[in-house]
Amino acid sequence: MPLLPLAITQCLLLASGQVFLKLALERMEPFGWNWQFWSSVLSNWRLALCGLLSGSGTLLWFYIIKHFPFSQAYPMISMSYVFGVIAAMLVFHEQVSVSRWAGVLLIMTGCYLVHNS
Repeated sequence: MPLLPLAITQCLLLASGQVFLKLALERMEPFGWNWQFWSSVLSNWRLALCGLLSGSGTLLWFYIIKHFPFSQAYPMISMSYVFGVIAAMLVFHEQVSVSRWAGVLLIMTGCYLVHNS
């Protein structure tokens, strides 16, 4: 399978995992060595989903770096920043400045150049 669809899938898994991590942390009790905190950890399905998505992304990353040149594969994970900015806007309703969109464009341009070289 070509690198680009694998890299996009891996970056989507990692970015989704981070989104669910933030959602989980927003709903957890303040940290403490007490039952109330640990109960909020153990009953937080968003935290479990974060682990599942991040773990899946890591397993896919294992496959990618085993089968593709590292100098081509490693820069492709920067696409997770692109998906993170999109998630910040869509999920967390954050305002994204023009300079951040310029950074996203530079990342995408870099990934295009690395993939096609």
